[in-house]
Amino acid sequence: MDTEHLRTSLKTLWLDYYRSNRAWINRLGIWVTCEGDRRPSSSFILATLAILEPKLHEILPLIVDLSSNPDRIVLALGLNFNPDQALKEIVEAENSVKLLPPSAAVLPEKPPEKALPEKLSEKPSEKPSEKALTEKKATAATPAIPPNTDSSYPKKRRYQRRD
Repeated sequence: MDTEHLRTSLKTLWLDYYRSNRAWINRLGIWVTCEGDRRPSSSFILATLAILEPKLHEILPLIVDLSSNPDRIVLALGLNFNPDQALKEIVEAENSVKLLPPSAAVLPEKPPEKALPEKLSEKPSEKPSEKALTEKKATAATPAIPPNTDSSYPKKRRYQRRD
């Protein structure tokens, strides 16, 4: 079992559930402060996730055998955080400007000549030249090759889902 995948999956499930039910969860008297983070009680988080994630329901008895302290279980699962703050950070990350890393190549100031279509040089009132019409007919006559017919492209494979 991949524990990092489990932690990420549980965090996503918990935040989705919290976002959908924030209005009534905030009014419940289940809020605690654990290691400086304000969050719902561990028992509430674990009970909610046991319903949302069937795999957790299967391994929760083993986890409880290892530690019966719900705060330690929530810590081990990576769920000891303030859900309001986590949702705020997600929204900020989605709305932030994406910058290229400093090592990214600088784009040229002027695009290469071949990248510009010939029609940009023509005026709208002009008729297309005889050369442009001939080139257009020649390109229309050649059939386009679908991108996945290349012999180096992997064949379709059937993948089975592992549970």
